[in-house]
Amino acid sequence: MDAFFASVEQLDNPILRGKPVAVGGSKERGVVAAASYEARVFGVRSAMPSVLAKKRCKDLIFARPRFDRYKEISGQIRAIFSDYTDIIEPLSLDEAFLDVTENKKNVELAADIAKEIRARITSETGLTASAGISINKFLAKVATEVNKPNGQKTIHPSQVDEFIDTLEVKKFFGVGKVTAKKMNDLGIYYGADLRKLDKDKLIAYFGKAGSHYYKIVRSIQDSPVNPSRIRKSVGAERTFSKDIKSEAFMLDELDSIADELEKRMIKSKNKGRTITVKLKYNDFTTQTRSKTIERHISKKHEFFPIIEELIYQKKIERSVRLLGIAISNLYSKENNEKEEVSFQLRFNF
Repeated sequence: MDAFFASVEQLDNPILRGKPVAVGGSKERGVVAAASYEARVFGVRSAMPSVLAKKRCKDLIFARPRFDRYKEISGQIRAIFSDYTDIIEPLSLDEAFLDVTENKKNVELAADIAKEIRARITSETGLTASAGISINKFLAKVATEVNKPNGQKTIHPSQVDEFIDTLEVKKFFGVGKVTAKKMNDLGIYYGADLRKLDKDKLIAYFGKAGSHYYKIVRSIQDSPVNPSRIRKSVGAERTFSKDIKSEAFMLDELDSIADELEKRMIKSKNKGRTITVKLKYNDFTTQTRSKTIERHISKKHEFFPIIEELIYQKKIERSVRLLGIAISNLYSKENNEKEEVSFQLRFNF
């Protein structure tokens, strides 16, 4: 979907159409959850502090998130997908992979299916979507960005090598700013540069990720579209309006976050063995502290003593702006298997 949260706000409130909109908190410690294309022109991006966003765009309008509404429209879009294929792997409320090799409409070209789906999304929801079509998930994902918004891009099998060779590494799906800079420092700017390095050298430079880079630059991806993704953890976190400076205050906030986490564990029918506390400091650096135990747990009275232990494990020298708790190494009684990630942000507005 194109600027999904912000586009929904503009759809439901005509006054916002054509104006720079940020979904998120406007107060000092607020964070941008999504930005309209009008706001992106000024450099406003998701996950950006609201104060910085406002500096970049003085006419920026903030809208409070309405996740129930976003989920409602996401459900409508998923229903459209299911008219074409049952092999759907959701990535988030506004994005999914579809395997249309064999499709319910017997449409020969995947590009035609994408056009039809996009037209139906616009007709039935009033929103626009972009699509990427290719031979694997990595290429399809990269292709979605080429003609955004409200467009699509097909990377035909005959075009794959040329496309990857001329693609900047910073545009590779999964390559962040830090990794891109490291690659550039090594003289790797495009896919063609990455292709010149053998697997051992890439692993030496980038660890396990090196093997991944070796494969994707050669169009090797053994990751099919998976309708039932594996959940790795269940978590909850909270960003604060003011920094927290003492362990005692942090534990007060973690106590409340733990209540929410217990509800999510019970709702998802999961238990886990690894408890992790996440701390984001006032300079935006992040630290995690974890402990794995022998038994699977899900109740607050079982995991909160471990959280206390982790907090006091080492003195926290800096102020904290965000705290989170996650439980992983999951076991679901119902499914007898590990399940997929479920981590939701909570902001102060």
